[in-house]
Parts: sequence; C-alpha cells; structure tokens
Amino acid sequence: MLEVINLNKKYNKLEAAKNINFTINKGEIAVLVGPNGAGKSTTLKSIAGLLKYDGEIKICGKINKTPDGKRLFGYIPELPSLYPLLTVEEHIHFIARAYGIKSYEDKAEKLLTIFDMSDKKEKLAQELSKGMQQKVSIICGLITNPQVILFDEPMIGLDPKAIKELKNLICELRDEGASILISTHLLDSMEELWDRILIMKNGEIVVSKTKNEFNEADESLEDIFFEFTEEK
Repeated sequence: MLEVINLNKKYNKLEAAKNINFTINKGEIAVLVGPNGAGKSTTLKSIAGLLKYDGEIKICGKINKTPDGKRLFGYIPELPSLYPLLTVEEHIHFIARAYGIKSYEDKAEKLLTIFDMSDKKEKLAQELSKGMQQKVSIICGLITNPQVILFDEPMIGLDPKAIKELKNLICELRDEGASILISTHLLDSMEELWDRILIMKNGEIVVSKTKNEFNEADESLEDIFFEFTEEK
C-alpha cells in the first residue's frame, strides 16, 4: 500500500504540491494524470524520496525514505539512468545485491526473456538503444520484488511488443498484490489497465476515484481527464 498524507512542496513562492492526499491499495493500479505544470513530477519525486517536502509518505506502513521503506519500493523513471560501462547483466547483479536479494537469477532470466534482452546481457549500457535502456531500467526496478511500484511514462521508447509485454507484466504484478502508480500522458495505453485515476491540476489532486465510482461505465480515461481539467 502507498499512502501520501498532507504532501506539500514549495519552490520559493510556487506551491507545486498543495496538501496532496491519496492511497493506493494492495493489488491496485492507479494512473496519475494532469496537464503540464500540474505538480505530477513533484509528487513523483517526493514519493521516490528525491525531494525534501512537508508531509508523510508511507510504503506498506514504512516511511518512504527509510531503509525498510526503500526495500519495498521500485521506481522506473521516465529517462533511464544507467551506468555506461556496466553490462546489462552487471546492472541486474548490482541492484539485486545492493538490496540484499539472494535468489534473483531465475527472475532475471524471466524478465530478460519477456523483453527480448537475453542475447544482450553482455552489452554495455552505452551500446544500447534508448528503448533497450528503458527495458533494463524496468528490469532493475522489478528485480527487487517491490510491493509498491512507481512507473513514470513507462511506455515511451518501447516497441509495440515490449509495450504489450509490459502491460501483461503490470497486470501480473497487480494480481500478485503490488500497489502500482503510473504517471503518463498516453491515456489510451492505460485504458484497459487502470483501477483508480488520480487527476492533478494546479498542484492539487482534484479527482481520486476508482473505475467503479464513475456513473458512465463506458467513459474513457480521456473523457474523464478532459471533464475535470478543461476550463468551464
């Protein structure tokens, strides 16, 4: 479970996040959307522990910046940040060992196979295309068996097959009980995945609802987004 409680963040006089409160339950996929400048990046970086902020963020009951909280959390950023001179395999080993994961080889092979990277294990990160780097970033984010997972624009740079496999994997993780937060502008890509929508506008959460809470069962994510973000 991910809990964000009274999150506030200012940059000088700019209130980038204003009293943000939401919960993502176990086995739930939440989609975080909003126009540019809504405060999504500030919220994501706060959850990932990359910013100072006021408020409280809990990962399965643990404060997000503590070692116990970090062990339960996986973060896949929008832009992969790999070590240029480490191979794909070395990245996986490094992350797994840093988190104290002992039996990870089978899961690593499964993820490498899913993303067609088994034959790229010995390649250096600097030799990989942007899409391949994104695949490595996803694998590294999941190899630690996180209970709460944050994806920031995960589909960008991936080929159609990889997008399909990632969607299947996200559903599998939800079914295993993970709490998943996905920030994206690609609303169509989330249409069949989402359980909860979080809409941000002007630094605030203006909507936090599950799919079942909407009156129109056939209302698309795009319809919902424009309903709450367009000026009346």
